[in-house]
Amino acid sequence: MENTRLLWVQSDGALLLDERHTEYAEARDFLREIAILQKRPGFWHTYKLTQVSLWNAAAAGWTAARVSERLVALSRCPLPFAVEQLIRTQMDRYGQIRLENDNGRLVLSTATSDLMERIYRLESISACFDGGPEGLRAAVRSEARGWIKRELAGMGYPVKDEAGFHEGQPLSVSLRSQTENGRPLELRDYQREAVVALLRDSAGSGVVVLPCGAGKTWVGMAALARLQCETLILTPNGVSVTQWIAELLRNTTLTESEVGEYTGQAKNVRPVTVATYQVLTYRSSKSEEYPHLELFVNRDWGLIIYDEVHLLPAPVFRMTADIQATRRLGLTATLVREDGREEDAFALIGPRRYELPWKTLESRGWIAEAECTEVRVPMEPAAAVNYAAASKSARNRIAGENPRKAEVVKELLARHSGVPTIVIGQYLDQLHELARELSLPLITGEMPLRGRQELFERFKRGEFGVLLVSKVANFAVDLPDATVAIQVSGSFGSRQEEAQRLGRILRPKRSGAKAQFYSLVSDGTDEVAFSRNRGRFLLEQGYPYKIDYWEDGCRTGDADREACL
Repeated sequence: MENTRLLWVQSDGALLLDERHTEYAEARDFLREIAILQKRPGFWHTYKLTQVSLWNAAAAGWTAARVSERLVALSRCPLPFAVEQLIRTQMDRYGQIRLENDNGRLVLSTATSDLMERIYRLESISACFDGGPEGLRAAVRSEARGWIKRELAGMGYPVKDEAGFHEGQPLSVSLRSQTENGRPLELRDYQREAVVALLRDSAGSGVVVLPCGAGKTWVGMAALARLQCETLILTPNGVSVTQWIAELLRNTTLTESEVGEYTGQAKNVRPVTVATYQVLTYRSSKSEEYPHLELFVNRDWGLIIYDEVHLLPAPVFRMTADIQATRRLGLTATLVREDGREEDAFALIGPRRYELPWKTLESRGWIAEAECTEVRVPMEPAAAVNYAAASKSARNRIAGENPRKAEVVKELLARHSGVPTIVIGQYLDQLHELARELSLPLITGEMPLRGRQELFERFKRGEFGVLLVSKVANFAVDLPDATVAIQVSGSFGSRQEEAQRLGRILRPKRSGAKAQFYSLVSDGTDEVAFSRNRGRFLLEQGYPYKIDYWEDGCRTGDADREACL
C-alpha cells in the first residue's frame, strides 16, 4: 500500500479512505477537520463533505485552496469538479456575511452587492432588517440577531458574528492555586489552549470538543474565571448539576452563597447558577409556554455554558436565538446530533473553536487506553420466533432484551472479577432482571437523585465492584475507577450514546490498566446494523471494534471460531 494513494474522492462529496495504508492516521486526522464519518464497510472508511463540516473548517482557519490541495495529494484520481466547487462555495461563504457593531447599532455586511440584494429579498428574514440596505450594509434589529443567523444558515449562508458581547454583571472569581490538601492546581495545556481559542477574538462564542474524561468542566471554569462575570451553566441531568457545583466550590474562589441550583428539587438563582435542560423545557401542557426559560433573562448573565451541547433541546435553541449578545460556550465530546440540527448549533452557539482527538489525549496519558469489543450473541429460540413475527418497530427491543445476553454478562463479570465494572442498558425490565439474577445494585431514572448519588459514591469507594446503570448514566457521571463497561442494549443507532458510554471508563487508571468496552449485540438482527452505526464516531476517533461471537456458552473470536477465550 506504500506506493498507492489512499483516498477515493467521489463527485457527490463522499471520501473513501483506505485504513490499510501507512499514512492512514495522518489522512484520517485531516478528514476529521473537513468532513464527517458516515460508515466503515471493511477496510474502507466513508466520509462526507457537508456544509457545516466545511464551515467549521473555514472557521478553524482552513482555506478552500488548502483543502483542495490536500485532497489532491491524497487522492488516487483527479479531484472531481463538483467537489472542488462544493469546497470553494461553502468555505468561501464563511466570512462573506458578517454581523458587526456600528456604534451600538447591529449591522449586517456582505462581501458583494449581489449577495446583499439576494439576502435582503428573502421573505423569511425581511422582518429582521431595520430599514433598507445602504450599499453593502444593512441595519438589523438587535432582537433578530439569532433569528437571522439561524435562517441564513438554514439556507446555506453562514454568518460570521463579530458584533461582540455585553460583559454581563461583574463577578470576582478565580481558579484556586492548590487543593484542600495543598497540592498545586493547574490547567492542562489543552484546557488552556481551548480557553484561548474560545476568547481569541471578538467572535468569542463557540464549541469546544474534548473526549469524555478530558476535563471539559475545567474549560468552563477557566472561561468563567477569565471573563469575571455572572454565568448560567446548563447540564443534562441532576447528577451533572451536583458535580458542577462541587467542582466550582472545590476549585474556584466562589462560595456557597454565590452558586445556585436550578432543578426540579431547588430553584436558587445566584451569580453562578447550574440548571438542567429538563427543567428549562418543562411545561404542564403542550399549549403552555415554557415557564422556566425566563431563567435566561432574569439575570444579566455574561456567559452561558451548555454542557453536552449536542443534547441541546429545540426549545432551548429558540431561547438561545434571543440571547446572542451573551457569550456562549458549548462543551461536548462529539459534534454529532442525531436530530440533524448541526446548522442550528453552528449558528446559535458558534463554530467549533477547539478540538483534540481522543487518541491524542490517550497518547499523552490524559485518558485511558481503551479496547472495544462487539460480542455477537445468538437469539434464544423463543425470542427468535417473537423477533421474526414482530413489527419493525418492536424488533429492536426484542433483540435488545435477548435473554442470552445475561449469560455473556455473567462470563464477562467472572473474567474481570475484582475490576470496577459498569453494566449499562436501555431497557428497565432487562436491567431489573439482571439485578435480581446477579444480585447487583441498580441505578435508574426512577430512583431519587439522592439515592443515585449515594450508590455512585459507594461504587467509587469500592464497596461493591459492579454497578448496573440505565441511560441516566450516559452523561456527566464521574466514575474514575470504572475500568470495564458492558453495554447490554442501546438506543437504536445513536453515535452520541456509544461515545458517551465508552467515556464512562476513560478516566486514567491509577493501576495503568486498559479500559475494556463490550457491546452485546443479538446476532442476525437489526441490532447488528444499529451497532455498526453506533460505532461510527468511535471508529473515526481511532477505536476499531473487534468482533467476537458467543456460541454455546463460549466466546470465540473471528480468527478462530473453535477456541474459547
